[in-house]
Amino acid sequence: MGSVVTFVKNCADRMRADAPEVSVLVVDDEEAVRKLVERVLREGGYRTAMAADGAEAIEVASKLDTLHILVTDVMMPQMQGDELARRLRQRQPGLKVLYLTGYSDQLFKDKITLWEDEAFLDKPCSVKGLLEAVALLLYGRFDVHQQSTS
Repeated sequence: MGSVVTFVKNCADRMRADAPEVSVLVVDDEEAVRKLVERVLREGGYRTAMAADGAEAIEVASKLDTLHILVTDVMMPQMQGDELARRLRQRQPGLKVLYLTGYSDQLFKDKITLWEDEAFLDKPCSVKGLLEAVALLLYGRFDVHQQSTS
């Protein structure tokens, strides 16, 4: 457990400089997953909000000044993650979406195309994988502190 916390802190310290103005909404019907993802991203320096389902996510998003990225479970009761993303993008077309799924085969069965500002990550995922996926969606590269060598 201590090594995981240390790893999260080390990753968070690297990401924090570029992250403070980025807001993330984490949506997952599994409370433990939702809280873990939120904690990793918050400790990574992102401004975070959470919701347990699509309806709550829409309500939470309506109260946020800005929302840069939605991190959502795909398979949830009442409203799937892709439907949630579609609804939130009606108000904010540039919203980036990271789908978390334990059923990637189902994701591509129901959703044939991932658009430019979308990505998916299999659950369970590592802390590093989550932080890298968010950085890749936001900045177009894994390490936001990476310097160009050319």
